[in-house]
Amino acid sequence: MHHGIIGIPLGDIAGIGPEIVAMALAQPALYDIARPLVVGEASALRRALRVANLDLAIRIVDDPAQGQYRPGTIDLVDLANVDSDRIAFGQVQAEAGRAAFEFIHKTVELCQSGLIDAMATTPINKEAFRAAGIQDIGHTELLGRLTGTADPLTLFQVFALKVFFLSRHVSLAGAIQMVTQQRVLDYLQRCAGALTALGIPQPRLAVAGLNPHGGEHGLFGDEETQKLEPAIAAARALGIDAVGPIAADSVFHLALNGAFDAVLSLYHDQGHIATKMVDFQRTIAITIGLPFIRTSVDHGTAFDQAGKGTANPLSMSEAIRLAAVYAPQYRAALERRPASAHNDV
Repeated sequence: MHHGIIGIPLGDIAGIGPEIVAMALAQPALYDIARPLVVGEASALRRALRVANLDLAIRIVDDPAQGQYRPGTIDLVDLANVDSDRIAFGQVQAEAGRAAFEFIHKTVELCQSGLIDAMATTPINKEAFRAAGIQDIGHTELLGRLTGTADPLTLFQVFALKVFFLSRHVSLAGAIQMVTQQRVLDYLQRCAGALTALGIPQPRLAVAGLNPHGGEHGLFGDEETQKLEPAIAAARALGIDAVGPIAADSVFHLALNGAFDAVLSLYHDQGHIATKMVDFQRTIAITIGLPFIRTSVDHGTAFDQAGKGTANPLSMSEAIRLAAVYAPQYRAALERRPASAHNDV
């Protein structure tokens, strides 16, 4: 079987990114579903192998087609853009932020050229990005800018639970202001399209409530009655199977147990807490709307663990696995999409 090539930018090398990549790629079973290609820097990857006490060969390639993609060997596109001896573990450093940006940029180029099929990202550090003069606040915003994609969708998946986010990196007060009838309707349309692209032909969507107990018909706030209910009704009129709003203390549990294919969370922490309490390590972030599928670990650089060899690679392994699973369906959906279609599939 021809498995997709999954590009893995090495992330901030002052954190745990390189070592969780090395640990994940030490698992032979991963090669049964994917052809992993690291995009990074050779000395940083060698240092990660020493930290993790792994005896794996590094094979440097100029072209993804040159990769062998076999257990025991890590195929690497070496940008040779940073000296790992100059990067201390566990500290914010501009040089590490610049290198991480360049790893991502190269991986995006490979995806957009069709040389690789998807990307699975490792953690970056926002302060290191800022120190390097990079203004993007996170991966999603950076990938949107590099690909010319306006407002990509963020989807979290852990087991059967899938959660979209109406807003991401804004204050809670700002997120509440973004709960409008038009935005919720737009997101329900885009979320339905995204789920279809991932292989769910008739998706069932639920909208989480904003206020305690879903507002209790206006007793604890009127966003549910004034904004969410009209948006859901409008979505249903368009043929979208959407329900709600359902109180946030119940809706995620219901979705985890199969009542819905996905939940639209109304702000960052609402959905993050719900997914990570199910299984922190297996919660994977998926970016939809780009010209390729992108998955990611959903944890940070863990500077306190970096260089100790104690990091858990499960999230990295799961991100690579999901990228491989979704890449063929996503690519097929993009090919079916009219050229004039919205950014999101």
